[in-house]
Amino acid sequence: MFHVTRRAVPFLLAAALAAGFAISGAATAAAQVVFHRGNDGDPETLDAHKTSTVTEAHLLRDLSEGLVIHNMKGEVVPGVAESWTMSPDGKTYLFKLRSTAKWSNGDPVTASDFVFSLRRIVNPETGAKYANILYPLLNAEKINKAAADARLDDLGVKAIDERTLELRLERPTPYLLELLTHQSGLPVHPASVAKFGKDFVKPENWVSNGAYVLKEFVPNSHIRLDKNKAFHDAANVKIDTVIYYPSSDLAAAARRFQAGELHLTSDIPADQIKQLREKLGDQVKVAPYLGTYFLIINSAKKPFDDVRVRRALSLVIDREFIADEIWGGTMLPAYGVIPPNIGNYGERAEADFKNASPLDREDEAKKLLAAAGFGPGVPLKVQLRYNTTDNNRRTMIAVAEQWKAIGVETSFINTDGKTHFAFLRDGGDFDVARYGWIGDYSDPQNFLFLFQSDNTGFNSGKYDNPTFDKLMKTAADEIDLVKRAAILREADAILAADVPWIPILYYSSKNLVSPKLVGFEQNLRGAIPTRFLSLKP
Repeated sequence: MFHVTRRAVPFLLAAALAAGFAISGAATAAAQVVFHRGNDGDPETLDAHKTSTVTEAHLLRDLSEGLVIHNMKGEVVPGVAESWTMSPDGKTYLFKLRSTAKWSNGDPVTASDFVFSLRRIVNPETGAKYANILYPLLNAEKINKAAADARLDDLGVKAIDERTLELRLERPTPYLLELLTHQSGLPVHPASVAKFGKDFVKPENWVSNGAYVLKEFVPNSHIRLDKNKAFHDAANVKIDTVIYYPSSDLAAAARRFQAGELHLTSDIPADQIKQLREKLGDQVKVAPYLGTYFLIINSAKKPFDDVRVRRALSLVIDREFIADEIWGGTMLPAYGVIPPNIGNYGERAEADFKNASPLDREDEAKKLLAAAGFGPGVPLKVQLRYNTTDNNRRTMIAVAEQWKAIGVETSFINTDGKTHFAFLRDGGDFDVARYGWIGDYSDPQNFLFLFQSDNTGFNSGKYDNPTFDKLMKTAADEIDLVKRAAILREADAILAADVPWIPILYYSSKNLVSPKLVGFEQNLRGAIPTRFLSLKP
């Protein structure tokens, strides 16, 4: 999933909102409980079938409920489905939907709603960038790629009755339940989509099956969600209103947190970690996270189609310096595509120069650039794009300084996260671009699939290696998990040698958490559903 950030809301607006809710709450028998939380940025969309970022995932966890969900420990637990069974061959799942599941307008949530929604996301007319995550479903790939013999009705999803949903798979998929926690598996309200089209996501049209409903969306300001009284577990939802604020100015977000304006931030300014820890103690939370911070290289564009150039750019990046000095020790140096703690895997592939000295790496990089035709008088020029945050800016400046040692001249283009990632998704031209990927499910396939040549939604660097593609297809057809892991490891090793993207850091989750916030737990999945939280008075 894309990791993005954006601009923060003005201080006075948040204070006014907080005051407004306090006043309105005083007029009721019990004061409204309002949760103020920072978010990485504004969503590009709240259509679950067109989203792709962590920003959107946080919101959609509150607004919608899938068949299964993540709890606060990051564990897969029942959502709309109260139970499920798997066939002996691992290719058919039956989900029994809870009878109490309702949409916010009172309609029951039925198996047919999931049939409609899953067909909608794989339908090529929807234009869902994330449709390929559902390719394990029978015929999903053929349908999404508009094969001549593909029909939506042939998708491996069927409503046996109102409360029983059948999913049929192309092959056993060990990460299926994890996959279904992702927003691509969320239902949309069929009648609302039919009536309003793309405008079904507007607050005045929103119909939710999650713990909250969308009430206000003011870009660059805030998004307000109110408790969904029709939600099947509404009695256990303790927070009445949650207001999300786009907060890419991390230093400003930290100040607002300390002023009591925010109960939770989605990130922390890395250069202030030590100071904040000294001042706030255990309100500073840092924990492992299933994600990798990259630079994408446009390997379809000269001279970046030359592996010698790509390797040279990777060789001289001092990941330890960036992790320690730029990110305050809150991130780990990354020499491979796949982060630690991944499921269904063994030893990860890493760059062969990981343990080489900086001087040896610099010497090799200079020789590689010389062999590729660059050197004194003929510098390699790189345009480096990134989404604007303090942490990203300082990281990109450090990378440019390290490249300068081998004669690379770097220029910068920086935009807000929404613009940056839309540019990459839409096939915009670039040399090198900052990227972050947070795992949608704990399996190496979810990182390696980014590099498949037919993954036009996420393979922004247009990497194309037939051997790699063949290995990924072979792994998808392999039932034995040990054999599958070995095949994926071979594909992983190709990436380590080809350097289509440059891994720089492995993510950690970093939050400032108010002592008033009860129930918060960091987890490898980064899931923080508001429905499991409460606030002390």
